[in-house]
Amino acid sequence: MSCEKIFLIAGEASGDQHAADLVRNLKLLNQDLRVYAVGGEGLKRAGARIIVRSSELSVVGAVEVLHHIRPILKAYRRVVNWLESERPSLLILVDFPEFNLLIAKKAKALGIPVFYFISPQIWAWRQGRVRKIKRLVDRMAVILPFEKDFYRNYGIDVEFVGHPLLDSVKPRMSREEFFNKFSIPGSARLVCLLPGSRSGEIRRHLNLFLKTAGKISRQHPDCSFCLPLAPGLSGDIERFINKGVRDFTKSSKLEVYLVRDSAHDAMAASDLVIAASGTVTLEAAILRVPMIVTYRLAPLTYFAGRLLVRVKWVSLVNLIAGRQVVPEILQDKAIPENLCDQALRLLEDHEARTAMIRQLDEIVGLLGKPGAAHRAASLVQSMLMQTHADKA
Repeated sequence: MSCEKIFLIAGEASGDQHAADLVRNLKLLNQDLRVYAVGGEGLKRAGARIIVRSSELSVVGAVEVLHHIRPILKAYRRVVNWLESERPSLLILVDFPEFNLLIAKKAKALGIPVFYFISPQIWAWRQGRVRKIKRLVDRMAVILPFEKDFYRNYGIDVEFVGHPLLDSVKPRMSREEFFNKFSIPGSARLVCLLPGSRSGEIRRHLNLFLKTAGKISRQHPDCSFCLPLAPGLSGDIERFINKGVRDFTKSSKLEVYLVRDSAHDAMAASDLVIAASGTVTLEAAILRVPMIVTYRLAPLTYFAGRLLVRVKWVSLVNLIAGRQVVPEILQDKAIPENLCDQALRLLEDHEARTAMIRQLDEIVGLLGKPGAAHRAASLVQSMLMQTHADKA
């Protein structure tokens, strides 16, 4: 299988990280494997050749997609042209269902096997897509404990491999070292602000999070605030963040420490995380840091979502627990006053903090064992070997 080619699509920052781990494990099994991808810096560092940058595709919601339709269509055409000309041995999809299932349909028509690593959250909404997945996807590796039964009930070939965050969420420095590196006052309580990884999320949440920080600070002047920069941000969105933080600091006299390449250290060093709902909530859970989860969507997207969503909670932490462990403050209720009230409760109430940390520990125990990317890579390798056996 020398110089075998596969194509991988990871359309978002979190998916890029998991896909990069998968590629590194695949290359341990097959050193001659050539990986081409839609992805970001993580995949590039892992040795994949980037055909389309994931930053061109990372949007959320129907309204937002309409505003970005031209780059999405351009990326679709580039990927399809590549598949038609190169005919890889396998297509690997990572989450990102709207784009990925379109590509899967084309791959199926070309006779290219399809492996899905990290399930789209169709169990939450638009469950009808599961029939499309059964038709287009040959095998799945899922990372949430309840997903295996969901897909197996539809007759899909699926394995639970554990959650890849168990391997990657590891602080590299102590709280004291983190405070020293970013010149944060050593006696301060620290609140970590995580407004999202996509440009639309950041534009919707940044001002909300900064205003919340201002309100918390008025009640607790000893609090400091940090804001980790998500990997793979475009230059435009980094400038948006820098300007927003700079203007806020100028008007409020409250410094918010921007943190690059140390998000897990920032969370681990913090007394509280305020996060836009997403994978980052599981990262905070693995680090056992109390958190508040919030989210805002474009009004039309939110209205449509309320008609379609079939789950009671939006955060992965609460979904895995099957109950509310962390507070969720959503859409019209996502205002600085409400976020501040919950933040003060978790900063001041020792029993509430301890209870949440204990429940987070239970949730992490449900995520499986480390080694998810290795187990997924073994499934990919077995698919490649089966493909060659079928052609022989």
